Amino acid sequence: MTVELWILVLCALLCLLFPIFYNWHYGQQVGGKSLIGNRENLPERRGAALRGLRAHHNLLENLLPFAIVILVAKFTGISNFVTIFGAVLFLIARLVHAITYCAGITAGGIRPLAYFAGLIATLCVASQLLHFVN
Repeated sequence: MTVELWILVLCALLCLLFPIFYNWHYGQQVGGKSLIGNRENLPERRGAALRGLRAHHNLLENLLPFAIVILVAKFTGISNFVTIFGAVLFLIARLVHAITYCAGITAGGIRPLAYFAGLIATLCVASQLLHFVN
């Protein structure tokens, strides 16, 4: 299995961890027993519970295009420095984005920079697919 696929798996695991984070915080907000039922008439999430949910949605939105370019690269046999760099950059960027979003860190624009680094990472991998077409 390529480095790129391992990183895709790690990103999927990060995606699976988000609900544990934000639901734990939401349970602290509304009481754990409230989450056992059908969750009707519960108050809106706030604080870390809301930030975690938003970070999770953001990761899902960005994971799909990343996964597509990684899988297409794998199926076409493309794995080189640029695809590995893109995959590593995506993972690091998404970890930084997740940590800063969930922690509520806004100083220095770190979260937007992490978002754009992840976008650039996906485009790096996609650029190698364009070379394959030519």
